[in-house]
Amino acid sequence: MGLNMSNSDIARELDLNESDAQQMTRQLRSGIVAKKPTVVLEGEVECDEVYVVSGHKGQPAKVKKRA
Repeated sequence: MGLNMSNSDIARELDLNESDAQQMTRQLRSGIVAKKPTVVLEGEVECDEVYVVSGHKGQPAKVKKRA
């Protein structure tokens, strides 16, 4: 079995009812999510290209009033 199989494919492969396969995959997927470690971001970040918007996009009159 592969990792990218639908519930109906899994049911067919294991000769199960689709609702049983759905229940099994739901339990497996929730277990995977529960054990996923929290991400800690730290260190330097490099940006090659940056798009900076100044003012209100699509509203040039509001930008002119500020100046």
